[in-house]
Amino acid sequence: MGWITSIIIGLIAGMLASWLLKKEHKWYINILIGIVGSILANLITNILFKTPMVTGFNLTSILVSTIGAVLVLLIYGWWVSRRK
Repeated sequence: MGWITSIIIGLIAGMLASWLLKKEHKWYINILIGIVGSILANLITNILFKTPMVTGFNLTSILVSTIGAVLVLLIYGWWVSRRK
């Protein structure tokens, strides 16, 4: 997947994850969360199904990346609350 596609899918996935979890972040944080979530989801699906599910700009990639971004947000929230 190209850099431009990764950034666009990361933006969409990060915004959807922030909306689903009712988190307020700046747009560039949404992109980072989405890209990290996309990478995480791609690794998990590659291990579980033996095939990557984040393959380009399509609905499956956006959904899988959003699930990954939600996981990243939950892990980040747990980590921040644990440090306090």
